[in-house]
Amino acid sequence: MSIFKKTLTSALTKNGYTYSDETLKKLLTYLELLQKWNKVFNLTAIADPEDMVWLHIIDSLAVGPYLQGKRIIDVGTGAGLPGIPLAITYPEQQFVLLDSNGKKSRFLVQAKLELGLDNIEVVHARCEDYIPEIRFDSIVSRAFSTIAVMLERTQHLLADQGQFLAMKGLYPDSEIQEIPVHFQVMGTHKLAIQGLAAQRHLVCIARK
Repeated sequence: MSIFKKTLTSALTKNGYTYSDETLKKLLTYLELLQKWNKVFNLTAIADPEDMVWLHIIDSLAVGPYLQGKRIIDVGTGAGLPGIPLAITYPEQQFVLLDSNGKKSRFLVQAKLELGLDNIEVVHARCEDYIPEIRFDSIVSRAFSTIAVMLERTQHLLADQGQFLAMKGLYPDSEIQEIPVHFQVMGTHKLAIQGLAAQRHLVCIARK
């Protein structure tokens, strides 16, 4: 049995997530792949299996209800967070995973293949240099600098009615104060994750 299965099943139940056996299997396979590659490539500082479940999977899934539109890009995705857990659980939406790190991008390509995720495209590039044919309805970021820098570097990727979703820990009051005047905060949400003591917030932003 996967060392992750008991913890993941319990964590999903605590937070009201109900998925098919196939979806659960893909989440477990992703965790196993991440653990395996992490030993060689140091993809994430979080290596404890229980922490990986909570801080990678459950934390990523918390942003799911706030996604809008068909096309979503995860900027600075790293090891595929939150993009891969979201792509697994929202198979009807299309995800681009963008990262400038070559080792992490190679892992993402391998994960896409092994998980059979046809709704993922991996792009190895700096966000400033990436010019997509079609822009995105939601731009998600979990660990990509400050909100102001995120907006500046990714605004060319946003569709006309699109939104930015900035995932943060503590409420980012100072970062919100620094948001440029041509953007507006559409909402801030405290993400209630049952079983996780750390604070998690989401800031939703649009163009004015």
